[in-house]
Amino acid sequence: MSALATKPSTDDVWGWLEEVPDPEIPAVSVVDLGIVRDVEWKGGTLVVTVTPTYSGCPATSFISRAIEMAIRARGIDDLKMETRISPAWTTDWISDAGREKLREFGIAPPVGGAASCAGALKVPPVVTCPRCGSTHTERVSQFGSTPCKASYRCLDCLEPFDYFKSF
Repeated sequence: MSALATKPSTDDVWGWLEEVPDPEIPAVSVVDLGIVRDVEWKGGTLVVTVTPTYSGCPATSFISRAIEMAIRARGIDDLKMETRISPAWTTDWISDAGREKLREFGIAPPVGGAASCAGALKVPPVVTCPRCGSTHTERVSQFGSTPCKASYRCLDCLEPFDYFKSF
């Protein structure tokens, strides 16, 4: 049971979770990235379902713990965290606000959807520089600072940047 007299609405809980930053890209929340898949009350228990960006993501346990701490800080004691790996997370789940936050943070958001990911490995997508807006960019490396990013360089402003790969 909750320590609160009344249960907060699931909309309230979603609002709280919008304040939980992704540990690798703190400019976006776990809600912006689409990692939080569901929030529901089952009797007196709040159940939060999370889908990791990929099954081996080292940040998964940290994300679940951050979500749990944010909810418990609001007085919810009866909480169950669930992990759902099917369907697999896709960059299609990143919100429009999340894409804009990535760009503002200096990371080019994914181009296209999950269906474009197979071709992205063979022919790099046209990626817009998050700093100057140029599409005159090149992939430096398929692998960036984290497995979900590739390293790019803008050929106009000459700045390096990460690209959040589509998958």
